[in-house]
Amino acid sequence: MMKTLGRAGILNALAGRKTWAEEGLPPSTTPIQLLVQPTQRPEGRTHAEYGSVNECMEGICKMYEEHLKRLNPLSQSITYGVSQLFEFIDRMVDLSCLVFREDTQTYKPHSREWVKERIYMLLSQQAQRDESE
Repeated sequence: MMKTLGRAGILNALAGRKTWAEEGLPPSTTPIQLLVQPTQRPEGRTHAEYGSVNECMEGICKMYEEHLKRLNPLSQSITYGVSQLFEFIDRMVDLSCLVFREDTQTYKPHSREWVKERIYMLLSQQAQRDESE
């Protein structure tokens, strides 16, 4: 779920963040914060929380798919390549992920390049699964 939240609101939200154990999440999950600013307008900043890196990467793909649906409202189906997805990510003014580290009880920031690597890995895994079925 995407919601608009200013930088101060994001920092306040993260300051009170509980550990996965305190929130009752299983150890296999990694809380992750996605910070997005699609344009120069600061009020366009958004923030989303995910339970794992893969969920976040899927969320970014869905964000792009929603963008394509708005551009092509009459299309029954939309297809795209990974290079088009990466261009979308690169056009963002800012896109970063904060991944919670249980050992230090802190969030580690990751750049859009890290995001693109994780998306590529996720899509490759999905393609391999589809081929084996």
